[in-house]
Amino acid sequence: MFTKFRESRGAEPQSERSIAPAAGLALAQTAPALPEAEPGDQENQAARLRRRKLADLRRQTHQKLLETLNLSALIQASEAEIKTEIADVLKALLPGQNIAISRSDRDGLVEDLYYEVMGLGPLEVLINDETVSDILINGPDKVFIEQGGLLELTDVQFQDEAHLRRILEKIVSMVGRRLDESTPYVDARLPDGSRLNAVIAPIAMDGTLVSIRKFRKDKLSLDQLAFLGAMSERMATYLRAAVACRLNVVISGGTGSGKTTLLNALSAYIGKRERIITVEDTAELRLQQSHVGRMESRPANIEGKGAVTQRDCLRNALRMRPDRIIVGETRGDEVIDMLQAMNTGHDGSMTTIHANSARDATSRLENMVAMAGIEIPLSALRRQISSAVNLIVQVNRLQDGSRKVTSITEITGCEGEVLTLQELFFFDHTGVTPEGKVEGHFATSGVRSAYSDRFRRWGIQLPADLYGI
Repeated sequence: MFTKFRESRGAEPQSERSIAPAAGLALAQTAPALPEAEPGDQENQAARLRRRKLADLRRQTHQKLLETLNLSALIQASEAEIKTEIADVLKALLPGQNIAISRSDRDGLVEDLYYEVMGLGPLEVLINDETVSDILINGPDKVFIEQGGLLELTDVQFQDEAHLRRILEKIVSMVGRRLDESTPYVDARLPDGSRLNAVIAPIAMDGTLVSIRKFRKDKLSLDQLAFLGAMSERMATYLRAAVACRLNVVISGGTGSGKTTLLNALSAYIGKRERIITVEDTAELRLQQSHVGRMESRPANIEGKGAVTQRDCLRNALRMRPDRIIVGETRGDEVIDMLQAMNTGHDGSMTTIHANSARDATSRLENMVAMAGIEIPLSALRRQISSAVNLIVQVNRLQDGSRKVTSITEITGCEGEVLTLQELFFFDHTGVTPEGKVEGHFATSGVRSAYSDRFRRWGIQLPADLYGI
C-alpha cells in the first residue's frame, strides 16, 4: 500500500544508500557478469533524477499556490474546485520544466498538493487509514506505523526537516499550542481526536520526533472487547456491575496497552442522570453521556505565565457539583486531589495510571504523593488509598501485539501498613505458538468479591458461577 502510494505520487527521492541494495539485487538476478551492471546503474540514476525533478516541481507548485491562492476563500470551496485550481497552477508551470509527466503522475501531484494545502501533507494517508493505530516519525525520512500491534517502516517521507516542521506548526496552531526553540516539545490533538507529541531540536538530536496515537472512530464496548479476546465474559459482567454501583476504579497498564480504550468502554455504564466532569492533559476521552463537562490543562504562554495544570482543573472540578470525576491519566501531584475526591462523596470516579501490576499501581500512587511534597505517615497514606480506591484493572500489551485485561484486583483494606489485595480474575499466559501468537486463557481465582453486599444493595444480581466457585 505505502510503496504504491510513494511511487505514484512523485515522492521525495530515496537516498542512494537505500536504493543501492535493491538495485544490486535486481542486477544480480538478470546479469551475473559485472560489466552488464552499467545499464542498470544508468536506469537507476535516471529514475532518481526523474523523482528529484518531480519533487522540485511539487515544491515550486506549492510555493506558487501559497503566493496566489486566497486561503480564506478556500474554506468555502469544495474539494473538486481546489483540486482544479491546483491542476491549473501545475499546468502553467510545466512548460518551464525539463520533464514529461504522465497523467497518473499529474493526478498524484495534485492530490499531494491538496493534502499540503488543506490537510496534513504526507500524514494524511496514514491518518485516514483505520488499520493504523500509531504513527511514529524519526526525522523526515523515517516514518513508522503500528498495525495489528506490530511496528513496520513505511516509505512515506517528508521533503525535508522544514517540511515536517511546517506540518507540525499547522497542527499545533489549531489547538493554541506552540512549538519553537523556547518550547521544543508539545502535546496536541488532531481534529479527529488523535493525540500528538512532538519534540524538535535541540532536544531531538537527529531530526524532529513525532508520535501520533490514533483512536478508533467507533467506540468499543465491553461486549466487543470480550468478543475480540481482550477479556472474558465474566470479566465484562463484573466490570459492568462495578461501574454501575459506583466503585472507584483505577486502570493500570503500560504505554499503548489500551487504558483509555477501556476507560471509554467502562464509562458507557455510568447512569444518564449523573453529572460527570473529566480532567485531562490532552483531551482523549469520548464519553457517551450527554451531561459531561470536559476540562483540559494548558501550558504556560511565551512569557512563562498562564499555565493551568491538571491539579488546578481537578480542584475546580470539585466545586462544579460532579457526581463522578474522571481523570484521563494521573501522573503528578493531582493524585492528592484525586484520592480526596474519591474519599469525599464522588464515588464511581475513575482514572488511569502507568504501572505493571496492581501492587505496582498502589506503589505508584504512594510515590506520586511523596513527589508532591506532602508529608504524611505511610500507614495513614495507605489507609487513605484503601478507602479511596476499590478496584484496580490491569491491562497489558503482550508480545504478539494483542491487548488484554490481565488482572482485576480489589483493594479490601489495610492491615497495619500493608494494603490487602485480592485478585478475582486473571489471564493465565501459558506460552507462545511457533507463529508468535500468545497462548493462554482467562481464569478466576475462586474468591468472591468483597463488594458482593454492595452489588445486592444496588439491585445488581450477578450469576452464581461468576467467580468460578
